[in-house]
Amino acid sequence: MLTALSASTIPEIPPHHLPETHVEPPMVFVPPVWEYRVLTRPLPAPGPLSEAELNGLGGEGWELVAVYPAPASLHFYFKRLLR
Repeated sequence: MLTALSASTIPEIPPHHLPETHVEPPMVFVPPVWEYRVLTRPLPAPGPLSEAELNGLGGEGWELVAVYPAPASLHFYFKRLLR
């Protein structure tokens, strides 16, 4: 015989809580690819690069990495990330 169930006779089911998960994307190392530029200045004139020239090259992303003094000239070596 069936009897009507009252709200007090129905067991309460606790809510199902999953632990909060946080997934980190994998870190993939991509080695940088550089491009290089060499500027050569004859000596004794005009000699080193001016501040305006260096600022212009820096604005284009070039970084001065070395200066090599040859007997009759100065060699300026620049690098930047390949775009």
